[in-house]
Amino acid sequence: MSTTETTKNSQYYIDLENQHGAHNYHPLPVVLDKGEGVFVWDVEGKKYYDFLSAYSAVNQGHSHPKIVNALIKQAQTLTLTSRAFHNNVLGRYEKFTCEYFGYDKLLPMNSGAEAVEAALKICRKWGYEIKGIPENKGKIIVCNKNFHGRTTTIVSFSSDSSANKNFGPYSSGFINIDYNDLNALETALKSNSNVSGFLVEPIQGEAGVYVPDEGYLAKAKALCEQYNVLFIADEIQTGIGRTGKLLAVDHEGVKPDILILGKALSGGMYPVSAALANNEIMKVMTPGTHGSTFGGNPLGAAVAIAALEVIRDERLAENAEKLGNLFRNELGNYIETSQIVKLIRGKGLLNAIVINDTQDSDTAWNICLALRDNGLLAKPTHGNIIRFAPPLVMNEEQLLDCISIIIKTLKQFEV
Repeated sequence: MSTTETTKNSQYYIDLENQHGAHNYHPLPVVLDKGEGVFVWDVEGKKYYDFLSAYSAVNQGHSHPKIVNALIKQAQTLTLTSRAFHNNVLGRYEKFTCEYFGYDKLLPMNSGAEAVEAALKICRKWGYEIKGIPENKGKIIVCNKNFHGRTTTIVSFSSDSSANKNFGPYSSGFINIDYNDLNALETALKSNSNVSGFLVEPIQGEAGVYVPDEGYLAKAKALCEQYNVLFIADEIQTGIGRTGKLLAVDHEGVKPDILILGKALSGGMYPVSAALANNEIMKVMTPGTHGSTFGGNPLGAAVAIAALEVIRDERLAENAEKLGNLFRNELGNYIETSQIVKLIRGKGLLNAIVINDTQDSDTAWNICLALRDNGLLAKPTHGNIIRFAPPLVMNEEQLLDCISIIIKTLKQFEV
């Protein structure tokens, strides 16, 4: 950063974005300049605990040295060839990641939404070519309150009006049912023989960290097998150690037919995502059926290998399990006598508190502003819910400090 740049304050950068950027986000008013581990610093030098982890993209912590070194080393050698040619990193990444998660094949993409789109295409093509669904009659079951990205296809089956209002006409071929409702799933499967897949988040993150009933995922997978339908797990936010297991579906021993990964697949260092499946499904993808200029590039592939090694070698899923239990227990004890918080829910280090106010109130937003002032960054979702998702490299001492900050801040709002 130049000497001139260092003299600029937070408001300068906020004004710069407001003047020159599309207003498609409503960020908390803080301007970050540096990150390391569980901490970030703003341009004035104030230090914060990061309790969002870039929506779980930074599970390995900010600027993890192993991932940084992998990025630098590969960037000095070869960054991009496109898929017009082979490179000597992609195959190693595909083999490593397939063995890591237990699949035959990986389709490499960049953003989470791209990986979801890839999974939808794989599922549809499998439905027509393997299951025998009549052309253009295929259906995919999705859940209300889902969040799978913001492409035009994905927002077509969103139940969130802010995501899809005035973006029509909408793509067809989707059946919406309620989340965590096995009867609704079975009814949809029974009533339509042209269903090729069921796309589901193991925990609905953006909706407010909705955790389904125990056994829901396993029974949903069994129903999909009964009706010859692919079970597609969107683990972009819940995967890579976040919920206390490598994947959130691992809590119920479920093996998705198609697994969608993103975010922490690169430790937040570079956009990397993927759809994984076994040969009998992935064989429907042939040259020309899908692609991406940057998908599978050597830089992203090298970064992803390092990011996954960090999760494994530092036992970050196990750490998330232990610290998550501590977090919910400590905050749960406070909530028992709280007037401002209704409940806490979550798994591992993906948690949320529900503020005792209406969705259209600004209470949760004001609490997040106060948390910022007290040295911790979080953000509301759906009005009255605050999501808490710190980097998985956090230790117990740091977590207890964060719990103290959160409780101290909530007490400021008790009636």
